[in-house]
Amino acid sequence: MLLEVEHLTTEFTTRRGKVQAIRDVSFSIDKGEILALVGESGSGKSVTSLSIMGLLSSNGKVVNGHINFNGQDLTAMSEKQLRHIRGNRISMIFQEPMTSLNPVFTVGDQIMESILHHTKLSKKEAYEKMIALLETVGIPNPTKRVKDYPHQLSGGMRQRIMIAIAMSCEPELLIADEPTTALDVTIQAQILDLIYRMREQFNISVLLITHDLGVVAEAADRVAVMYCGRIVEEGTTKEILTDPRHPYTLGLLKSIPRLDDISERLYMIPGMVPPPEEVPPYCAFADRCDRCTDECRRDLPPLITTESRKVRCIHANMGK
Repeated sequence: MLLEVEHLTTEFTTRRGKVQAIRDVSFSIDKGEILALVGESGSGKSVTSLSIMGLLSSNGKVVNGHINFNGQDLTAMSEKQLRHIRGNRISMIFQEPMTSLNPVFTVGDQIMESILHHTKLSKKEAYEKMIALLETVGIPNPTKRVKDYPHQLSGGMRQRIMIAIAMSCEPELLIADEPTTALDVTIQAQILDLIYRMREQFNISVLLITHDLGVVAEAADRVAVMYCGRIVEEGTTKEILTDPRHPYTLGLLKSIPRLDDISERLYMIPGMVPPPEEVPPYCAFADRCDRCTDECRRDLPPLITTESRKVRCIHANMGK
């Protein structure tokens, strides 16, 4: 197993006191596997990735649990030790490349910096590797493009540059945080295909963070669904898409537009995701769930594990 997240709890100190954004989260990723972490905005997906990378803001802290990467506990490492792993053995593609790329340096300078920082290659060897990487990620005329600044590139091209930077040191794990957000459908498909090809070519593992179950169907091997900082369902992509057991997962699937559905309005899960400081001690989805009973509001439901499935719902075996 390449990555094992065990009982992860991440807390932030705010003006209102301490707030848990991640609550007892556990999952694993095998070598060469793509795991999709799915949920609405505010469910804790990005905070999970930042906890793994050790990139939480100054008011955030992992207060419980372990993050084991290839047998090493990342939560026990110093910042200096983490720097040797970040960008080298674990890389991350952020949600918006325009805010991740430095606007005052050319994209070539930024890729070269990553290669030279993490490898012992000479400048000439690093340049050759950079050009080869840009060709691999589908950047046309790379010897010219390396002289461009981020604002001179389209959104899709900037995302390809981010993938090139992430892959520059041939990491074992790639974390992709909403890599297709704000891109049109055609470019989304190209970026997903590129990530899939990177997995095949370099045999890397991928943690794909998304709110779009259509993206999951295209790329992931397994899916973990998050809600209010907890994983509420986990299984293979086929199981999740064809036989969802948690009402929240079912609601997400029903919200996807379908060509064979001629109804006037798309399905919408009622209510809103509660803010972290207002998450109840019982099932957090209870107030939005049409299966809710009095029992759901008594205690936090356990994570039921059966075969390859994990479901946090006392009504998990009920019909759809």
